Amino acid sequence: MSLDPAASGPVDGSTFHFGIVAARFNPALVDGLLARTQQTLLAAGVKPERITVVRVPGSHEVPWAVQALALGSQCDCVIGLGVLVAGETNHHEMVGASVSQALQQVALATKIPVINGVLVANNVAQAEARCVGPINRGAEFAAAALEMAGWKRKFSR
Repeated sequence: MSLDPAASGPVDGSTFHFGIVAARFNPALVDGLLARTQQTLLAAGVKPERITVVRVPGSHEVPWAVQALALGSQCDCVIGLGVLVAGETNHHEMVGASVSQALQQVALATKIPVINGVLVANNVAQAEARCVGPINRGAEFAAAALEMAGWKRKFSR
């Protein structure tokens, strides 16, 4: 992911519903990502009662819960959040690729935009920089969700 986020104009989020599925694994990192995502949605006018947060054990469980929200709620967009940090094996890469593909499949099958906020980092320092440090991926995921919710509404008419 680039360090130079895409520019988008302000979006009035007051009429949108969002779902957020966040993994519980790596809690300090995911909780930071979740807080930043929620802050950005609220700052755009999304009402707190229009944000549904679901917590799941880990990143591998995120796509299933994202699909459940996309099918069973009035969400205009669903955001999946998790953090995978490299260890001694390439398990983080395998899970990251699997989750990414599954989230894309959910979006296409349900026709509900899905934002892939499952970060894959080579080390804890990279993950911290993106979740609780100077690189605010949570705000970027929320901004993308706001824009895609607008597109969903426009194309659904």
